[in-house]
Amino acid sequence: MSWFGRLVHSSLVLPVERDHWEPDHAFRRRRIVAGVTLAVGATLLGLSLAVRPGDPVFYALTVGLAATWVVGAFLSGPLHAGWIQGPSRLHRPVVQPIALGLVAVAVFTVGALLVAQVPLLSASVDTVLDHARYGSLPLIALITLVNGLAEELFFRGALYAAVGVRRPVLVTTVVYTLTTVATGNVMLVFAALLLGLLVGAQRRVSGGVLAPMLTHVTWSLGMLLILPPLMSALA
Repeated sequence: MSWFGRLVHSSLVLPVERDHWEPDHAFRRRRIVAGVTLAVGATLLGLSLAVRPGDPVFYALTVGLAATWVVGAFLSGPLHAGWIQGPSRLHRPVVQPIALGLVAVAVFTVGALLVAQVPLLSASVDTVLDHARYGSLPLIALITLVNGLAEELFFRGALYAAVGVRRPVLVTTVVYTLTTVATGNVMLVFAALLLGLLVGAQRRVSGGVLAPMLTHVTWSLGMLLILPPLMSALA
């Protein structure tokens, strides 16, 4: 099996054994907390991307959004880092999820080259990238990092656990995608669908949030650094 085949098999196919059983009252609590957090988070997400690029209010809203995901995640109950199967033993997922994040960056970059040829879709991408173009790039990068980690703590941590055993990858991906609809940006919604399936599969295999978090922030920071100059060059 090639290195890429081994990467996919250990990260996205072969689940590790674990016992994350919870009593009924804890499970109900997770669902209530997850529902409230979703409502608040979706509202803040929509408001943040409706703000004019460069406006300081954007930073306040996105920090508030990250805090919402994190607080909701930890209030819901215990979270787990997760494990993946190595050649001889289980280990924490670090190298593999970063590698998958870089693969996702490459795939999305190729997709951006195609999107740039469609004015309507290209305009949707530019709407998001304007926050990086007209704001402070270091600050935007920090916000991107923090929000990526926070989203995974909630969606692949608290919400995934709240769904239960019936199709949690599908359910959390759909909810994640529908939450992104609050932005009104079709390209963000499409990206959320693809990314949600990828990190959801990692959550299923590893039983924790570490792998999804590393893949998400690798992908989001890569897109932040690559897309603005790429789309400007293609304009």
